[in-house]
Amino acid sequence: MIENLAGLHETVNYKKNLQVMLYNNDEAEDYPPHWHVPFELIMPTESGYRAVCDGKEYQLREGDVLIICPGVVHELFAPPKGVRIIFQPSKAQIALKDLDLLISMLSPAAYITPESAPEIHPIIHKLMLEIRDEFFQASLYAASIIYAKFLEILALVGRHYAHMTQQHFEVKNTKQKEYMEKFVFICDYINEHYAEPLTLEEVASMAGFSKYHFTRLFKQYADTSFYKYLNQKRINQAKALLVNKELSVLEVALQCGFSNLSSFLRMFKLVTGCTPTELRRMYHGDFDYVQ
Repeated sequence: MIENLAGLHETVNYKKNLQVMLYNNDEAEDYPPHWHVPFELIMPTESGYRAVCDGKEYQLREGDVLIICPGVVHELFAPPKGVRIIFQPSKAQIALKDLDLLISMLSPAAYITPESAPEIHPIIHKLMLEIRDEFFQASLYAASIIYAKFLEILALVGRHYAHMTQQHFEVKNTKQKEYMEKFVFICDYINEHYAEPLTLEEVASMAGFSKYHFTRLFKQYADTSFYKYLNQKRINQAKALLVNKELSVLEVALQCGFSNLSSFLRMFKLVTGCTPTELRRMYHGDFDYVQ
């Protein structure tokens, strides 16, 4: 199924004129650690499937849905017999202002089961089957229909995760909506201004909280700390820029909001487990590039 693999990076070959790829995969074959730019949605239709995303294991049963976020290193393990839908839609075709925020909420992956999401699982299960059928029929406007159904999946999952987050807020119901709106604004602001020298105190003041109250609420909302969220955004952008071998590592660091190379190298290694140079080698193989 992995047709183009250079190091850990898979280049997805989309179906002509659709900008998506889908496999009705029945191969009893495991796939080594790899990452790619598109989302990947997996739903077993016969038997189960196992996936490991950024070190976290998911044991999928028949009908479960796993949404793997772009750029996440994952590996897949197949049973001796079974069938699963593997759907890879291009991220470039999705024009959503809140897409980065959604990816941050779901990363590394969203696992949708009848138990974890009883309200939306049957709808997403049905949409996945409809996407599969539309892909293979390749009828008129198939791409538009497939992306419409995929966007519906993202919207359902995004609302589900936002509702779960809202339940974690230790505030009265009358304050929940206000706080949620503030933190959606704050995360949007970080996604747009990550390359600037943002500080906890500055962003907390912008939200109208003390830094201590903001720290606690941000953890409840984003399930991570402010600085971890900010650095994850910066490193994700750095990974995308490092694909361009004309940019030096220092240029990438500065474009992503790091004031010096040493802090960038330290944070990159902490978040990804490898150095920028190692990531470039995984992506391109051995070549002469700008250090």
